[in-house]
Amino acid sequence: MQRAALTGVCGPLRGGARPGPVVSWRLVCLFHTGLRAFAADKELLVKLRKKTGYSFVNCKKALEKFSGDSKQAESWLHEQAQKEGWSKASKLQGRKTKEGLIGLLQEGNAAVMVEVNCETDFVARNVKFQQLVQQAAAGTMFHHQGAKDQLTTYTKHFMKAADLSQLRTGPAGCLLSDQLALAIGKLGENMAIKRAAWVAVPATYYIGSYVHGALPADNPSLTNVALGKYGALVICQASEQSQKSKLADLGRRLGQHVVGMAPLSVGSLEDEPGGDTETKMLAQPFLLDPSITLGQYVQPHGVSVLDFVRFECGEDTEIPEAELTQQQEETAS
Repeated sequence: MQRAALTGVCGPLRGGARPGPVVSWRLVCLFHTGLRAFAADKELLVKLRKKTGYSFVNCKKALEKFSGDSKQAESWLHEQAQKEGWSKASKLQGRKTKEGLIGLLQEGNAAVMVEVNCETDFVARNVKFQQLVQQAAAGTMFHHQGAKDQLTTYTKHFMKAADLSQLRTGPAGCLLSDQLALAIGKLGENMAIKRAAWVAVPATYYIGSYVHGALPADNPSLTNVALGKYGALVICQASEQSQKSKLADLGRRLGQHVVGMAPLSVGSLEDEPGGDTETKMLAQPFLLDPSITLGQYVQPHGVSVLDFVRFECGEDTEIPEAELTQQQEETAS
């Protein structure tokens, strides 16, 4: 009965003859072999799609081009995406990029803040764009890695778009300009890695930080970078009497003040208290308690505010040449 079922499936041969059992079994084996090969190809396709993020059509084309060699297929996909990204970036150049994100990365005694722009808030919420912000922050931190050792005072350094584009994301990483082109190619909007600030301090100092309008980290790889629309770094020096355990919370509140009150300079504790139009930080009404000035708030905590950096996404600003590299003395106020 089994033999009859097999030959019945295969159908008659030439002259009305029926296939024999050997021919039937060969056909069945070929059929199952084809199924296994199809399953293997599909699994390879799914893996390549998941790893690279490119479309199934392009991944399939790449695997067919290199006879299933996933490494060569992946390399070819990246090359094609790079070419497409640069082409699209050239076409979109000149379109306004007022949306985007501020990215803040803090590692030990150093912190980085970057601004990356796009055309719409919709793209700013895309994980691929957020990964670009992370890469810009990581590249800036890596570029300054050796400069944070053996400091006797704090230092801050600003970078413009042209310099940032030549940075790499890590020891063997890609150029930020290439990563930017890839993101433009994938998301279809003009983008720009606009600016960055890097700050480092010695052991007796600390950096307060805050990001406003922070986005939830949907992707686990983004948890080390805070993303939002506003960001602030505040450089402080703590006295021996200050409570070290409360410095992080104090630094966050100072960052909130800088974001909310937008001071233009630090000023000094001797400055007369000002109103809402005051631009000196220490003379401004404290954001979280307007009945006192910021100077009156920090003084009992044994903390001296030395400097700050404030970024607002989309703001029109030019970094003064004198501030591109700035190192302050410990006596700065």
